[in-house]
Amino acid sequence: MTIQGTVGVAGAEVLGPRRADPYTNAKSLEFGFRARRFAHIRRLIEDILAERGYAEILDLGGTETYWKIGADFIRGNRDRLRFTVVNTEPQEVADAGLFEFVEDSAADPGLFPGRQFDLVHSNSVIEHVGDWANMETFAVNARRLAPRYYVQTPNYWFAYEPHFRFAGFQYLPKRVRAALIMRFALGFFQRIGSLEEAMDIIHHHRLLSTREMAGLFPDGRIVHEKIAGLNKSIIAIRG
Repeated sequence: MTIQGTVGVAGAEVLGPRRADPYTNAKSLEFGFRARRFAHIRRLIEDILAERGYAEILDLGGTETYWKIGADFIRGNRDRLRFTVVNTEPQEVADAGLFEFVEDSAADPGLFPGRQFDLVHSNSVIEHVGDWANMETFAVNARRLAPRYYVQTPNYWFAYEPHFRFAGFQYLPKRVRAALIMRFALGFFQRIGSLEEAMDIIHHHRLLSTREMAGLFPDGRIVHEKIAGLNKSIIAIRG
């Protein structure tokens, strides 16, 4: 997820005025969680390299910057890796020898017709695509476009809401959540100026439960990222 721009039906973007993005700071708590989760991703990539010697990775809704979490591993294997990043928010690629950017929706049913990658990756994106139908299409794309996938999302039943940094925020009625982000600067957001924008932000921040993720990814293995013994986030993996 990028903390900038606007959400399309695709995506990975967050609406509204933004605060600084902690994911670009290697010392931030958020960056640390991502770096630890990279162990799962690294194992999937290593398996592909062992089989094929080369890995094409499709990142649904991500950014080039995100992959700093595995910088040392990627640097050591850069001649054997290629990343395609799909996002609704335009991006400039800094390392064109390693990354390609495609401006498109990760929930587009016509995404990459007839093409296959080795691994589909997505980190904290599926909860931003809007309604359940878009989530289903997103999941179909992840399952269709590669034999392996890694899809992570925050857990609805982990009380601390990570986008707004407010315990129990996701359990409040939508109108109450909208009123809160119009009155206070919460999480990644400065105070929102209009009800319409606030409701759009709430619509594009819809956390999923383990049961819902298992339903979206029935051929995957569901694992959890834990903190203090609690399930902080949900990861669907097909390896």
